[in-house]
Amino acid sequence: MNFKRRVTNEILKKALKGFLGYPIATVAYYGPDNKRATKVAVGIITHEDGEADILQRWFTHSKDARLDIEITNQILAFIKQHNAVSVASVGKILGCPHEEAIDYPEGQNCPQCPYWANRDRWAGLTEE
Repeated sequence: MNFKRRVTNEILKKALKGFLGYPIATVAYYGPDNKRATKVAVGIITHEDGEADILQRWFTHSKDARLDIEITNQILAFIKQHNAVSVASVGKILGCPHEEAIDYPEGQNCPQCPYWANRDRWAGLTEE
């Protein structure tokens, strides 16, 4: 018997539809490690080769943002408000929720998130 894993996160369901045109909403999850997302950043890109024209962030201290229904509903409303046709998201945690040069000095590791020190944020691998 072949079992398919069911995607329950509505944001990821939208992302699985692929590129359907612009505007596109990019959804990125961040956390102190690769287990719990404490920040979500959603950008709206209105045209090809553009950068996010609009950026909104959500934070949580108690739950995983990927599983928080309230945050998910707010993100979906934000996406709808800005008429995003496509959604891009990998669903995994991409890195530390703190911002370089804002929360800690540029070029250094975040002192609050040692898990991400010397890791490739995209691959999740430790750099040699």
